[in-house]
Amino acid sequence: MRFTRLRLNGFKSFVDPTDLVIREGLTGVVGPNGCGKSNLLEALRWVMGENRPTAMRGAGMEDVVFAGTSSRGARSFAEVALQVDNSERLAPPGFNDSDLLEITRRITRDAGSAYKVNGKDVRARDVQMLFADASTGAHSPALVRQGQISELINARPKARRRILEEAAGISGLYQRRHEAELKLQATETNLARVGDTVDALAQQLQLLARQARQAARYREIATALRKAEGLALYLRWREAESAQAAMRALLAEAVRQAAMSERAAIQARAARETAETALPPLREEEAIAGAVLQRLQVQRDTLADQETRARAAVEALVARIAQLRSDAQREAALAADADETIARLDWEADALAKAGDGHEARLAEAEAAAAEAAEALRALEAHLGEHTEDIARLSARHQSLSRAAQDARTDETRAEAEAERAGAEAESAGAAENSARAAQESAARAQDEAADALEAAEAALVAAEAARASAMSAESEARSARAEAEGAASALSAEANALERLLVRDRKGTGAILDAITVEPGYERALGAALADDLRAAAVDTGSGWHVLPAYDAPPPLPEGVTALAVHVGAPPALARRLSQIGLVDAGLAAGLHARLGPGQRLVTRAGDLWRWDGLMQRAE
Repeated sequence: MRFTRLRLNGFKSFVDPTDLVIREGLTGVVGPNGCGKSNLLEALRWVMGENRPTAMRGAGMEDVVFAGTSSRGARSFAEVALQVDNSERLAPPGFNDSDLLEITRRITRDAGSAYKVNGKDVRARDVQMLFADASTGAHSPALVRQGQISELINARPKARRRILEEAAGISGLYQRRHEAELKLQATETNLARVGDTVDALAQQLQLLARQARQAARYREIATALRKAEGLALYLRWREAESAQAAMRALLAEAVRQAAMSERAAIQARAARETAETALPPLREEEAIAGAVLQRLQVQRDTLADQETRARAAVEALVARIAQLRSDAQREAALAADADETIARLDWEADALAKAGDGHEARLAEAEAAAAEAAEALRALEAHLGEHTEDIARLSARHQSLSRAAQDARTDETRAEAEAERAGAEAESAGAAENSARAAQESAARAQDEAADALEAAEAALVAAEAARASAMSAESEARSARAEAEGAASALSAEANALERLLVRDRKGTGAILDAITVEPGYERALGAALADDLRAAAVDTGSGWHVLPAYDAPPPLPEGVTALAVHVGAPPALARRLSQIGLVDAGLAAGLHARLGPGQRLVTRAGDLWRWDGLMQRAE
C-alpha cells in the first residue's frame, strides 16, 4: 500500500487545512521539537482507525480537535484525509472501483467520529479491514513512534510474531479469523437459543394438542348438550301447552268469577250509595256527640275547679260551724236570762198588750223569712242528690247559711235591744223572747243542715281521695312495670350488642370452622357444649387450626344406646374424628354412662350438659 497525500484540518496543531504530499522515494519531515512532527504520525494512526485516546496522547478522543490559543479560537471538529494509490487494484472488492482511495475520518465535539471512503459513509471496521488486508494499520510496526525501537528490542515473542505476520502479509487473515471465530460463537449462541425455542415450541405443541383434545371433547359435549337442550325445550313446550290449557280453564273460571265480582261490585256500589245517603245524619249525630263530648269535657274541667273551690269552702264552713256552735251556746245563755226576765215581768203583761201589736207583725215577718230559708234549704238538699252539681250546691248553701246566720245575729241583736227595754215594755220583751227562740231554732236547723252537708261533702271527698289513691297506685304499678320492661329491654339490647360484637370479632379471624357447620334445629346447645371455643379455629392445611386426618381404622365405640352427635350435624372432614366420639343422651341416663366413656369420648344433652371421659361434668348454665 502506497500513500500519496495526507490532508489535515483542525487536527491538533494543524488548525488550518494542511496537505502533506508523499511522493515516490523518501519523504522526510525535519523540524525542531514541538513543531508537530509526531502529530503527522498520530494523524496517520487516527485515520486508519485508532480508538485509544492514550495512543493520541490525550485523555479523550475529542482532544485531537484544536483547542485554541490566545490568538486563535478553538475548532468544533477535526478531519484527516489519507489518499492511497490503488492502481494495482489490491483493495477489497467493495473499495476496488477506482485507482485512488481517499479515506476520511471526521470527529465533531459531542457527536463522535464518522468514516468515509471516496465520499461514502463506511464503518470503522471496514476501514480497519482495508488496512489489515494490506498488512498495515493503526497498530502496524511499520509506523514507528517515539520509543518504539526499544519496545521492539525488549518485546515478547508474541509481539515479535505479530511483526513477522504483518511483514508476511497475513495479519488480515488473522483478523478475519478472529471475526469468524466471533461469528461462530454468536452462531453457537443462536443455536442454543434455537434449541431452547424448539423445546418451548414442543411444550406449546403438547399444550395445543391437549387443548385440541379438550376442544374435541367440548364439541362432543356441546353436541350432546344441544340435543339435551332440544329435548328439554320440547318437554318444556309440552309442559307449556299443558299449562296453557290449564290457564285457559283458569281464565274462563276467572272471567266467570270476574262477572260475579262485577255483579257483587254493583250491589256493593248500590249499598255504598245507600250508606252514603244515610251517612250525613250519622255525621251530624257524630258532630253533635263531639260537641256534647266537648261540653262535657269543659264541664269536667269546670267541676274540677269547683271541687277545688268547694274544698276551700268546706274548710271555711267547718270553721263557721264551730263559730255557730259558740253562738248557739251564747244564745242558750241569753234564753235562760230571758226566762228569768219573763217570770219576773209576768205581772206587767197587761200593760204591755198594747205594745204587742207591732211585735206580732215583726214576728210574722221573721216567720216568713224562716219559711223562705227552709224552702231554700229544701231546694239545696234536693240539688245535693245530683253528683255533677254537688260542689256548686255546697257553695250556694254556704252562702245561704251565711245569710241565715247573719239574719240570726241581726235578730239576736234586736232581741237584746228589746230585752233591755223589757223593763218598760213587757210585750216588747215577749216578742224579743219569741224572736230569740225563733232565731235559735233557725240557727239550730241551719247548723243541722250544715252538718249534713258537711258529712255529704266529707263522704264525697273520701270517695274522691280513695279514687285518687287507687289511680295513683295503678299509675305507680304501671310505672314500675314499665321500668321493669325497659330494664329487661336494655339488658336484652346490651346482650344482643355484645353477641353481635363477639360474632363480628370471630368473623374477622381466618375463617372459623363454625361457618362451615350445619346443625339440625334444637341441637345447637349440644354442639356448643361438645366443641365450645374449638369452633373458632379455622380449617387449614398448615399452621394452627383444624387439619384433616384419616378416619380411625377401628374407632372406640360409644356406650350402648348412645347416638353419635354427628348424625344431627353436617361438618367438614376435619371434625370427623371429634364428632364420632361425642354421644347424645338424655340427662337422666348420662350419669350412669359417665364411667363407661373411653379416652377422648364425651356425652352431651340437647340442653347443653357435658360429661367428659376424664371425669369433668358441666351443666348447661
